[in-house]
Order: sequence, then structure tokens, then C-alpha cells
Amino acid sequence: MAHWKAVKHAFHYLKGTLNIKLEYGPDEDTEKLFVTFCDADHGENLDNRKSTSGVLVKVGRGAVIWISKLQSIVTLSTTEAEYVAEVVGGKEICWLRNMMLELGYKVIGLSQLWMDNQSSMSVAKKPEYHVQMKHLDLRYYWLRDEVGRETIEPMYLQTDGMPADLLTKSLPKPKVEKL
Repeated sequence: MAHWKAVKHAFHYLKGTLNIKLEYGPDEDTEKLFVTFCDADHGENLDNRKSTSGVLVKVGRGAVIWISKLQSIVTLSTTEAEYVAEVVGGKEICWLRNMMLELGYKVIGLSQLWMDNQSSMSVAKKPEYHVQMKHLDLRYYWLRDEVGRETIEPMYLQTDGMPADLLTKSLPKPKVEKL
């Protein structure tokens, strides 16, 4: 019954948002070629208590990549769930940087990875925080290495303005329209 209610909610959402569309064009607020946002909900899947990662990549004002994916592991804290989502966002950054180079664009400097959890940002920036998360699979430490190589720059964005929220949970209509 819970799944049926979710389907009905999704159809209701689609019907109510027929006039919302993607807009492409330059973004005067940033000099970056693209920006990446990531978010997670911690253990919200009632079937298996896994978290959902949400990643949104914008070139200019328009979204070009969006991912909403159930995490492959059960995380033990919000920090872990957010960090796992940030790894997904970091992988998208590296893929997009390589693609941009192949297309002839110069990707100069760090690529920004916006997140709304300061604890997970600390884990990505400072190796000493990995002691609390040493039980995570080693593949998730990849993000720390990319930050150390100065490929990715973790940036904090308050939850109220996080566009990746759209991909991790159902939101009220005013917030959907804002994001």
C-alpha cells in the first residue's frame, strides 16, 4: 500500500508540475564551467534502511546531469550517507572534466562540489576525520585523495538552497519551485 501511495504521489506531482522546465543559458553568478551539488537522505528507504544519494550538475543555469540512486551500503550516520553521496558527485566531476577537455574546453582550477553537511565536508578535507569512518569501504576514500590533488573543492551550501534535495526526498511545492 505504501508503494501505491508513492506512485499516486508521483503522478500527482507530475500533473502539478507540467509547466516547470529546464532552462539553459549562462549563469552570471559563477565563473565556473560547471557546478555540482550533492545530498543524501539518511536511511529513509523503509524496505532496507538504505540512503538515497542525489547529485545535480549544472552547466550555466541548466541541469545536465541528475542522479537519484539508492546507496549500495547501509550507512551508520548522516555524515556517512552524505559522504557516500559526495563520492558519487566527485566521480561525476572527474568524468565531466575529462569530457570537457576532450571537447576542447580548458578546465582550470578546482571544480566545486557543493554539500550541506559540514561533518562530511571535514571528512573529505582532513584525513584525521577518517578514524571515525574507518569501517567504510576503501573505495569511498577516493574523494579525500581528489581533494588532496586539488581537483575537487568541497563547498558548503545550507540545506535550504540545496538543489540536490529534489533528488533525495519529496518536497513541498514551494520548495520544488524555488529549487
